[in-house]
Amino acid sequence: MKQSTFIKYHVPCHECGSKDAVSVNADGSAKCFSCDKFYSNYEGKVIPMDKYIQQQPSPVKQLNAHGGIFAKLTDRNICKETAEKYGVKVVFDSAGQLAQHLYPFYINHEQCATKIRYVRDKRFSFEGTIQDSGLFGQNLFKEGGKYLTIVEGECDAMATYELLGSKWAVVSIKRGAASAVKDIKESLEYVESFDNVVICFDKDKAGMEASQQVASIIKPGKAKIVTLPNGYKDPNDMLSQGKHAEFTRSWWDAQVYTPSGIIRVSEKKDKFLNRETKQSVAYPWEGLNKKLLGLRAGELVTLTGGTGLGKSSITRELEHWLINETKDNVGIIALEEDWKRTVDGILSIEAEDKLFIDSVRDGYSEASLSTMFDKVFDQDRVFIHAHFGANDIDAIFAKLRYLIVGCDCKWVVVDHLHMLVSSMLDGDERKAIDSIMHRLRSMVEETGAGIILVSHLRRIEGNKGHENGVSVSLSHLRGSNSIAQLSDCVIALERNQQSDDDLEARTTKLRILKSRYTGDVGMACSLVYNKDTGRLAEYEDFEILNSKAEDIIPF
Repeated sequence: MKQSTFIKYHVPCHECGSKDAVSVNADGSAKCFSCDKFYSNYEGKVIPMDKYIQQQPSPVKQLNAHGGIFAKLTDRNICKETAEKYGVKVVFDSAGQLAQHLYPFYINHEQCATKIRYVRDKRFSFEGTIQDSGLFGQNLFKEGGKYLTIVEGECDAMATYELLGSKWAVVSIKRGAASAVKDIKESLEYVESFDNVVICFDKDKAGMEASQQVASIIKPGKAKIVTLPNGYKDPNDMLSQGKHAEFTRSWWDAQVYTPSGIIRVSEKKDKFLNRETKQSVAYPWEGLNKKLLGLRAGELVTLTGGTGLGKSSITRELEHWLINETKDNVGIIALEEDWKRTVDGILSIEAEDKLFIDSVRDGYSEASLSTMFDKVFDQDRVFIHAHFGANDIDAIFAKLRYLIVGCDCKWVVVDHLHMLVSSMLDGDERKAIDSIMHRLRSMVEETGAGIILVSHLRRIEGNKGHENGVSVSLSHLRGSNSIAQLSDCVIALERNQQSDDDLEARTTKLRILKSRYTGDVGMACSLVYNKDTGRLAEYEDFEILNSKAEDIIPF
């Protein structure tokens, strides 16, 4: 096969981000000597050979039987003493110009291969085999030292050794960033014998990725990763520019590697002491506030109860409360009703009257309705999903995201979970709920908004159901354990709507099934429904018509 000739040097690599590791052949192909990427057509077209003046390297003059002598690596600003320490020799051409570096590799202190670097075009070749050999420089430093630094190339190893005052062990991987893990695994016992393993690969995409990969296979707590200062590609670059102090500082500041998602707590003290305070507002009912210490942004609150037990009445109270008691934007996704019914419900709370009933609403003048409407809604703070019935699940989540991000809603009510489930077509309710709850949890974590989610209960066995006042537990949540697991708070409604006692039939008890923030669970309060106004109130705030206080018995 005809051998290509490099005609362009030190051009960027589109794969790993290196600024100067690629050499381009006359036929348009190219090779990155940082990540081993091969380009069959680097510039998108074949490069005409006559476009460049091809300079063939001068014949190499072999100066001894093994090739090369010990000398300063002038092209890399590495002194003769360091080169001799690492056994690196150089070869000059007939014109006296530095032509090659010769890097030795060993198995059990016996040289098994020589890696040849061609200075002019950055090509490499091997004499012998590096299979089963140690890392470059491994033969120089005995096992069990305090610090071992691993770099990406032979010249970086020698440069790092000089930058650190020729004191600590420094070795290099053998085959480039793409094979870093393979190289380290072959010498893992040697590497892990050191107290600290400092990884200092090139500051490009390939080098940074390889650093993480190598650190992940080393014993936890042992590996540290150096972040080089901006403007410097690798340790040899810093040596060439005389940046000894800057490199040493970066080396000592190297952070212990932890896998993604794992933090070292000692490093987070400042954030712990200067944390952002979560926004919190009170609930309308004091019993809930005593248990939950208010409603916080950045939490997912699930409100659950049996059919006909007042979930809608409570969500209306909460929606009106958030609009009236905060200056925040409020979003509402009510999938079982159109927007006019939602507005009627909220204005009914404002009017303390059942405006959702046509005959009641007809008793109000247009002017009075307009005044109430403007008081509640004419502030560009309330946004309602204007679609009745099921919808595509991705479209609903897109609208939810828009409410939070686009409309800046700090609080969103989603009524209800099982209408979202019905919009998914796979037929597996548990899997659908799992998926939706994880998406809602992610939305809360990502945006910091507070979401109030309405959920149904499953039917329970026995003669009495939830409409008869049966106590609710987390196991009664319909469809999936993820509702309880991923909610910050779960509030259950209990009411015996079939009771012959009118007061009992109108009384809803709120039971806290989960409170991640306070841990305080159990019965919170009892709310009485006023048939005339449609409002809910705690016993202590509610005057039962024609009833004496001593006749009211808490449930």
